[in-house]
Amino acid sequence: MFERPDSGDRALLVHIDIRQDSGRVEGGGVGDIEADRAEFAELARSAGLEVTDVVTGSRLRPTARHFVGTGKIEEIRLALAAHESDVVLFGQRLSPSQERNLERELDVRVLDRNSLILDIFAQRARTFEGKLQVELAQLTHLSTRLVRGWTHLERQKGGIGLRGPGETQLETDRRLLNERVRMLRKRLEKVRRQREQGRSQRGKSGIPTVALVGYTNAGKSTLFNRLTDERVYAADQLFATLDPTLRRLELPGGGAAVLADTVGFIRDLPHELVDAFRSTLTETLEADLLLHVVDDADEDREARRADVADVLEGIGAAEVPELLVFNKIDLTGHSARIERSESGEPQAVYVSAARNEGVAELLEAIAERLSEGRRSGWLRLGPERGRLRAQLFEARAVVEERVESDGASLVHLDMEAVDFARLDREHRISDDLVFDEPPDAAVVRS
Repeated sequence: MFERPDSGDRALLVHIDIRQDSGRVEGGGVGDIEADRAEFAELARSAGLEVTDVVTGSRLRPTARHFVGTGKIEEIRLALAAHESDVVLFGQRLSPSQERNLERELDVRVLDRNSLILDIFAQRARTFEGKLQVELAQLTHLSTRLVRGWTHLERQKGGIGLRGPGETQLETDRRLLNERVRMLRKRLEKVRRQREQGRSQRGKSGIPTVALVGYTNAGKSTLFNRLTDERVYAADQLFATLDPTLRRLELPGGGAAVLADTVGFIRDLPHELVDAFRSTLTETLEADLLLHVVDDADEDREARRADVADVLEGIGAAEVPELLVFNKIDLTGHSARIERSESGEPQAVYVSAARNEGVAELLEAIAERLSEGRRSGWLRLGPERGRLRAQLFEARAVVEERVESDGASLVHLDMEAVDFARLDREHRISDDLVFDEPPDAAVVRS
């Protein structure tokens, strides 16, 4: 049986460009490769590791046994000895057998990129839900890597007396792990139902939801703090935010929305994390508007945008309306402004969350985009239209009501266009929606 070596905090990075998997053509994509390696090193530092050296290489395809060839294994062994490293991190996904075979050859702990991201998530999770999601992702990842080194799972329920007839140690570990996974899924399902109740209440109140999305470390949490005067944790590191935060956002013109700060995306986000964080990502899926935050100072921002688009498509949120927010313009020299389409619709806003530049323009653009698909205006209701008045209040569509001397009401409406159309078919109210502002002379009390 195989016992895994202990790990430490001095990491040797191994990044091999596999052309078959990366889709890069021969002799091209050098900038992409360098960006991938820089991001991998930043991931390691975000996990609290000291990067001692980076071993690079290129192959047409990985080997089945060790992922790399014997010559590269010897190069890694020499680098380990020279820098006294105690863990090897591979920038690609390794199979369970490749991890074990490499650890036998190198006599140090070997982890792949997915394991590193899972470790960062485990460090960052703060809320009860976040910790449950991370543990579920870890156990799902672990289920394919069960060897004798994982028998610590027995501590959850004890070992002696629990093993079934003819059950091996590995089978016991797998059974205990599956029981824990089922329990975690049950707890997360309860949290998901609670989140759905919250979303349902927000929907009944008519308050739209705006979700911040973007590549990790694009500045979403800093922008969230600037927009809402909150102090959620923000740092210049990957995956600083894991747990979603919801706050009320006041908009120009007296409107309001719920702003959600969500986990950052990354290229090839591990499937275990996407599945485990699906309830959190539902805030993105059911939002009325996505603020796609892009690091304007990132040379690879277009590739990052494509990576985020891939994740959004993967969770079914590709059709949610999107407003681009180019952040960190203080590093690029761009001016704060709104870019509009030919029809005048806001498409992108340039801001600096750190310096509070362009925030007013962003709020203006959000208000404009959220007003699309909504009907608003002043409606005159005579005393005989009490049923319609009751339906409007039940739909929470009334912003303000003013009463005239003859008993009629001037009602300021703001509601979804689909709800307005439904009431219009029943009551033909569009004929009476004639005021941009109520005539002051007609108002006697409010």
